[in-house]
Amino acid sequence: MTAGSLRVLSYNVHRWGDDRTALARVVRACAPDVLLVQEAPTWFGTRRKRRAMAATFGMRYVAASARNAILVADGIEITGIRSRRIWRPFFRRRLNFIATQLPGGAVGGHVGGVAVVVCHLGLHPRGRVYELAQVLTLCRSFNAPYLLAGDLNEEPDGPIWKRLSEEGLRDLGVDAGPTFNSATPYKRIDGAELSAGLDGRLRHVPATREDLAAASDHLPLLIEISV
Repeated sequence: MTAGSLRVLSYNVHRWGDDRTALARVVRACAPDVLLVQEAPTWFGTRRKRRAMAATFGMRYVAASARNAILVADGIEITGIRSRRIWRPFFRRRLNFIATQLPGGAVGGHVGGVAVVVCHLGLHPRGRVYELAQVLTLCRSFNAPYLLAGDLNEEPDGPIWKRLSEEGLRDLGVDAGPTFNSATPYKRIDGAELSAGLDGRLRHVPATREDLAAASDHLPLLIEISV
């Protein structure tokens, strides 16, 4: 963290299941102070896998809720960590099939007077509205200006983005272009939102197109916040 600024990378890493070497190159090139991970590795040996992943980035794994995790660079401390398990409909309809959803979550903490919160909303269209309400409750509980970032699973004309605007949050990615999929991006479903009292912007991700396509199915968001 340089004087007056905080670099935060928000990234759906696709369960750390794609090209891990390319992913490490992308994250290291971005040099974040804080990495907000969606779809962190899970199931057997969850913590071991997440610590191993963090080590490939030169970072430390510090907190998680469901498949969301927070990693920090050396010298960065995150305090007041809070997490929340997010209620979501267990079943969702996909085409002509009924599919299940894994439990949701959100986690955040204070860094340099700013709260950073990561979430990953579900695939049930109506369910996302209720999930977001729970996420915003967590955000407000920090009693500080905050960044909310994550995989929203919805394009900007949907009700989630409208609710974020009603909350007074500023969409940093409004001119940033699509975030999914990484090989041939065609829709923006990842967001970075700042509350009132914070100034920030998205920065260019200094990685090759080949690495970005190989590292995950999502593109990352590199956020610089003035603190």
